[in-house]
Amino acid sequence: MARDPACLFCRIVAGTTPAEFLYRDEHTAVLRDVRPQAPFHALVIPVEHVRTLDDLREEHAALVAELVLRAVTLAREHGLAEGYRLVWNCGADAGQSVWHIHLHVLGGRALAWPPG
Repeated sequence: MARDPACLFCRIVAGTTPAEFLYRDEHTAVLRDVRPQAPFHALVIPVEHVRTLDDLREEHAALVAELVLRAVTLAREHGLAEGYRLVWNCGADAGQSVWHIHLHVLGGRALAWPPG
């Protein structure tokens, strides 16, 4: 499985950089966001390094589905029945700051629209 030693999330998955894991298996990891934007804010990441959404290919279809299903399960487990938001950022103009795809799960309060 490809990893980039310069990537923060790859280092977290490898265990060389600390993080608070909420879940982990062979394909996905869930981390608490270190700069939460809502009372509940976690990141669902693939263990495999994929730099941006633009780097996804057909062979990643099952992985993307797994990330979304993990996010939905996480929202249920953390009592976000009133609503939650899933956010992908792709590229600097969209706010991507870590170059490893990750799905934000936000909830625990009413979330405004448009988001920003």
